[in-house]
Amino acid sequence: MTKTELYIVRHGKTMFNTVQRVQGWCDTPLTKTGAEGIRYLGAGLKDINFEEAYASDSGRAIETARIILSQLPNGAKVPFRVDKRIREWCFGSLEGGYDAEMWGVVPRVLNFHNYDEMIDKQTSFKEICEAIYDADTANWAETYDELSYRVRTGFEDIAHRIEKNGGGKALVVSHGLTIAFLLNLINEESNVRMDLENGSVTRLTYENGDFTCQEVGSTAYIEKGKELEQA
Repeated sequence: MTKTELYIVRHGKTMFNTVQRVQGWCDTPLTKTGAEGIRYLGAGLKDINFEEAYASDSGRAIETARIILSQLPNGAKVPFRVDKRIREWCFGSLEGGYDAEMWGVVPRVLNFHNYDEMIDKQTSFKEICEAIYDADTANWAETYDELSYRVRTGFEDIAHRIEKNGGGKALVVSHGLTIAFLLNLINEESNVRMDLENGSVTRLTYENGDFTCQEVGSTAYIEKGKELEQA
């Protein structure tokens, strides 16, 4: 059986990313620059034969996946599915506000002076999730258990599907905090935080129900695509 491998991409840069607003379950489209970066990514991935492609149900993830597939020689033939379980965290009433506002509130809930202190103290994803849940006045945010179950089963089911069909590579477009959270669920000592770049690739292998991380937040594929276009 061929090895099962997920190429997990953080979506391209969006309007809210650019103006530094909180974007979880709310959604904005890719900017012109963001779409261009993903086009480069697609060019950098063109030598990889993907068996299937997946995206979260957020418009920005679907747009990213479609741009990548449009750059692949066989992209039009790759089965493409949407899975809402791999969408971003829900930030509840904090959605749409400025990043600085949310990351000002959350540390205070945890009795830190600021974001930097919270990160320096290696605050866990569980503590951050619970703080967002407590800070959300709309009661929309997920509990840690709900979030963990959603993210874990979403990616595991994708990988299991590929493995069951003989293995191979799958393109999966998700979100920065969700990808970092998945890596933490796989290995609590991973120490991956919340700064994965737009269009970066995190590569996981899957065998007998377990993930192994091969690469985290690589932008090499984007650079390769730029070089190919400029050649």
